[in-house]
Amino acid sequence: MNSKNSLPPAHTLSRRGEGPNPIDIHVGARLRLRRTLLGLSQEKLGEAVGITFQQLQKYERGSNRISASRLFNLSQVLGVPVSYFFEELPPADTVLVEDEPAASETDEFESMARRETLELVRAYYRINDSSVRKRTFDLVKALGGEAREYAQAAE
Repeated sequence: MNSKNSLPPAHTLSRRGEGPNPIDIHVGARLRLRRTLLGLSQEKLGEAVGITFQQLQKYERGSNRISASRLFNLSQVLGVPVSYFFEELPPADTVLVEDEPAASETDEFESMARRETLELVRAYYRINDSSVRKRTFDLVKALGGEAREYAQAAE
């Protein structure tokens, strides 16, 4: 068996006219999520890495691929490792088959991008005392768990 047979088939890569690659869309969504959580505008982040806000929009939509060096620069400015952009990426066979993210993934992203969520996260990180921050985190988790238990009991 020759080594070419062990490579993934070429159809796993986007071709012209097929739209953005699902991996590029995922990386772009993670970029947007991190930028939004930090309260940065597209213009501010673009200036920090030397690109226009329009180019950043294309990255966030996944319509333009982000080069390795640009992804590295973005990770430095956003304070995350490069691997952050690939976290929660579904297994390869799932990513390449699906045209759109799963509903739960889309819902989770939209809830993270809500103003209320962003304000909560920013306020949480302004708590200087790490023990108070930990107790706040535990409280919110407990309240979220209770709400889920009540919803399940009502069904």
